[in-house]
Amino acid sequence: MSIITIAEIGINHNGDMSICKKLIDVAVNAGCDAVKFQKRDINKVYSQEFLDSHRESPWGTTQREQKAGLELGEDEYKEIDKYCKDKCIEWFASAWDLNSQKFLQQFKLKYNKIASAMIVDEKHLKLVASEGLHTFISTGMHTLEEIGIVVDLFRKKNCPFELMHCVSTYPMENYKDANLNVIKTLRNRYNCDVGYSGHETGLAISYGATALGITSLERHITLNRALYGSDQSASVEPNGFRNLVDACQKIQEAM
Repeated sequence: MSIITIAEIGINHNGDMSICKKLIDVAVNAGCDAVKFQKRDINKVYSQEFLDSHRESPWGTTQREQKAGLELGEDEYKEIDKYCKDKCIEWFASAWDLNSQKFLQQFKLKYNKIASAMIVDEKHLKLVASEGLHTFISTGMHTLEEIGIVVDLFRKKNCPFELMHCVSTYPMENYKDANLNVIKTLRNRYNCDVGYSGHETGLAISYGATALGITSLERHITLNRALYGSDQSASVEPNGFRNLVDACQKIQEAM
């Protein structure tokens, strides 16, 4: 089975559909299997106090304006859906609340994604598992016991899944923090497929993860790491992404 390569656009589109489409094009040209987004109902995910607090951004001076500026709506996602179909690439998104997960259901997607932060939300997990789609589950910040609860839930719901080893720092600064041997730990402990979702700079750690037999690889993608945004510095630019996908396919074949 070929490794599933995922270009996470996330919020790196900065609310601009022209940037979004360029990022999809980069993923297609690199030979990726899918692009991934993030969907939030900001009034559900964040407190009103937080949303009213100060934050300078291209959209204004509050957290609300910044979060709203990065959030795509129904019209934009319909445009994304059509664009990806025209380009013959899958797309999906990690939902950060129940409203957003229900919103995504209209698109009949191939995949679901559980963001690391959502592992402890049982209602959210049950909704995702009930859909029966192949689900990528990131494990950043969580104990083996917490991960085991999620694995048991998805197996009881008979929902296909794979775990993704993930370190929740943006960017990850020290190579030793990658702790890639956790990939083997997760695979052996839970007897399931394991992928890697990386936030490091550079490509070396992703190559190492590929050599350890991951079944999926997710990296953030950007047009330019100097662009506005909290995820840009942990992302891979177009030339790097083409090199990444090509090398990982070759590594897998060599293994």
